Amino acid sequence: MTIIVGLGNPGKKYKDTRHNVGFQVIDEFAEKNNFPEFKFSKKSNALISEKDNILLVKPQTFMNNSGVAIKKIIQNSKFKIQNSIVVHDDIDLPLGKIKIVKNRGAAGHKGVESVIRELGTKDFIRFRIGINPQQYHGLVRSTEQFVLQKFDKKEEKIIKQVIKETIKKLSRLFS
Repeated sequence: MTIIVGLGNPGKKYKDTRHNVGFQVIDEFAEKNNFPEFKFSKKSNALISEKDNILLVKPQTFMNNSGVAIKKIIQNSKFKIQNSIVVHDDIDLPLGKIKIVKNRGAAGHKGVESVIRELGTKDFIRFRIGINPQQYHGLVRSTEQFVLQKFDKKEEKIIKQVIKETIKKLSRLFS
């Protein structure tokens, strides 16, 4: 049994922001693999879809409290944290880069910090998706403002390709 969690913020206001790349990956993975419609779990405060021993999760607790929802799901299910994958944006990686890590610290990502704190372990796989175009045009922005911005047209093309590549990598884990 595997749980795949996409980190993001709930609500239309945040829908296509940099911080919601995790949600975008989960949505597209669900669509590509014909998962049932996401349903809200009041018990865990998350949107959930399950198929073929894979549970897709989009916490509705806001990014910085993502671990609360994930902990409730793991405590009340047959899923183990070691069989978990967390997909999230990463401001420390250039836009378009995907890095897969396991058993690593949060590196300042508040959503990942929440997951590690609530679960009491780093023993899970993370798909880190780069959202930072700063290396390309040297712009200085506040982190909070930056991650809540939408991608511009050029960046959107790149992120759509990265989401496709991430889905391919996730799919390979189950084939």
